[in-house]
Amino acid sequence: MKAILAVSVLVVALSASACSSSSRWCEHDATDTRVSDSYCEKNTPGYEWESGDSAKKSKKKKSKH
Repeated sequence: MKAILAVSVLVVALSASACSSSSRWCEHDATDTRVSDSYCEKNTPGYEWESGDSAKKSKKKKSKH
């Protein structure tokens, strides 16, 4: 029982620290422009959280032959 409680506390602690990370910001999807965090906090369509920990999305340009 104590092991389950310890694991639960660890999971909650890690989740909370990820949400409060200063390397996270909110961006407008179409323009990759940083905006107020309130857009992502309200789950506004067209906005998403970005993180400095993960690689940026690469945008492939279509070539015309």
